[in-house]
Amino acid sequence: MKAVPAPLRHRDFRRLWLAGLISDSGDWLLLVSLPILVFQLTGSTLQTSLAFLVELAPAVVLGPVAGYLADRLDRRRLLVGITVAQAVALLPLLAVNDRSDLPVLYAVIAFEAAMLTLFGPAKNALLPTLVPADQLVPANSLVGLNQNLGRLVGGPLGGLLLAVSGLPVIVLVDLVTFVVAAVLIAGVAAGPAATTRQAPRGAEGALGTYRIRVSMAIAVLAGIAQGVFTVLFVVWVARQLGGGAAETGLLRGVQAAGAIAAGLLLATLRRTPGPATLIAAGAGGFGVLLVVLWNGPAATTALPVYVALFVLVGAPGLVMVTGLVSLLQQEAGDALRGRVFGVFGAVYDGSSGAGMLVAGLLGDRLGVMPLLNLQAMLYLAAGATAFLLLRTRHREVRSAVAEDGRVPGL
Repeated sequence: MKAVPAPLRHRDFRRLWLAGLISDSGDWLLLVSLPILVFQLTGSTLQTSLAFLVELAPAVVLGPVAGYLADRLDRRRLLVGITVAQAVALLPLLAVNDRSDLPVLYAVIAFEAAMLTLFGPAKNALLPTLVPADQLVPANSLVGLNQNLGRLVGGPLGGLLLAVSGLPVIVLVDLVTFVVAAVLIAGVAAGPAATTRQAPRGAEGALGTYRIRVSMAIAVLAGIAQGVFTVLFVVWVARQLGGGAAETGLLRGVQAAGAIAAGLLLATLRRTPGPATLIAAGAGGFGVLLVVLWNGPAATTALPVYVALFVLVGAPGLVMVTGLVSLLQQEAGDALRGRVFGVFGAVYDGSSGAGMLVAGLLGDRLGVMPLLNLQAMLYLAAGATAFLLLRTRHREVRSAVAEDGRVPGL
């Protein structure tokens, strides 16, 4: 039993974690296969990019609403309802046959993205009620592990099923994953009722504390960087490495291996670093690796070198996100936790959209390499900003020691 990560010893977290693993795999089936199907039906890169934008828009618009619902409703029931709605919303895809059915495809993509936007804040707000406070970091690392396992399994499987069996089989498999996930979540013990949640004294909305506001600033920097990457990565592979679709898919896929390794490490460490330390180390390490990676072709274009680098890149990304989620969970009281994560999701996705726009408008004018190096600098800036969190935490520790001699965990 000692080999089992501590959070998985709690029945309710185990059910939520397993539901996430199953539904994340199903989500990646759809996330990979639907844009491919749009391109197959239209042959248009513009239409395909529209599919990605349709996925992004609901998160920006609905983020604050999602947070409000997560704080006002029973979170467990909300998660079950969202998961069931996702399953039902897949059924119109069975009627998709040709280009004339594109509106159905876009509508389903938008609805599923909207449900994911509602799901995230409720899940992140519920999780701290399922494990002890000192297990938040390993619990969140296991959730991040899920998302990468889902990508590793669901992504390739989605493309394979679309090629071999077509969309109906993908719909059926994804529907089953949602149903199983809903049953698992329904078995989670009910948390505190929404009517009993009390906002902490002095709370001033979802951005009430200094550490939450700094975390949002980090989300802006990381979001813009991710948006730049999303647009320019394919161009970099083609122009700098001379690669095509196969190389692009391979390099994106192997990132999951590094993230999975980091997630397992954080989940099984006897003593995990504090969230602020994870954010600083993750964002800073990410930036350093990206500087090496983007400028590496000046020395070599050997594909194995970049496979190894992209495996490594997956690790600091998961570390940074685990730190951010854990810190927000700690800082936000139960009454505001959903709203904090709703705003966080909207800020990050809105910043990602801004990064995509910048990359699209300036990629040809300034060149790919200057913008990708700027992207790496943004992660380094995020790491530097995280030191503000460490400084405030150390001040709190000194204050606590002065008052009663106890040393809080960092």
